Amino acid sequence: MPIGFVLISTAPGMEHEVYKKLLEIEQIVELNPLFGEYDLIAKIEAKDLDELSHIVIEQIRKIPGVVDTKTLTSIKF
Repeated sequence: MPIGFVLISTAPGMEHEVYKKLLEIEQIVELNPLFGEYDLIAKIEAKDLDELSHIVIEQIRKIPGVVDTKTLTSIKF
């Protein structure tokens, strides 16, 4: 099961609205606001990399107020 960490930048003043929409995505298992370059970080547990990419591209990036994302995928040693 791949795990992705998605760093999310929002339009100014849209942080709360984006946060609420992200809570509706069931594969997001943790969501935290940040200070700095990014506004939010979401931890995603997906069944495979295809599902992970679908969540980022088709769900997260399409939320009004999301202006940029950076996805980090974890691996097992």
